[in-house]
Amino acid sequence: MAMPRPTVAQFAYGSCTVILSTVAMLALSQAGSAVGIAVIAVAALALGLLVAVTVPAARTRTVAVRRPSAVPAERPVPVSSGTAAGESVRQRAA
Repeated sequence: MAMPRPTVAQFAYGSCTVILSTVAMLALSQAGSAVGIAVIAVAALALGLLVAVTVPAARTRTVAVRRPSAVPAERPVPVSSGTAAGESVRQRAA
C-alpha cells in the first residue's frame, strides 16, 4: 500500500512547530553544550513530526456518475391527446 503524500498544510504546520519549539526550548533551557542542543533539536523534530501527522488531511469529494444500463438512445415523444397524428401545430392554433 502506497503512503499518501503530505499536504501543504502538513508541511507548514510541521515546519512552524519545529522552528518555534526549537527557539522556545533553547531560550527556556539556556542550553550551551552540544549535547543539550542536539537533544532539543531531536525533541523539536519529533514534535514537528507529531503535529504534521495529526493535521487532518484534506477530504476529497467524489461524485458518483450514474450510467444507465440498457436505456435506448432515443425515446419516442408521446403525442398529446388533443392533436391528431398528422395535424401540425399551426393548424391546431388557428
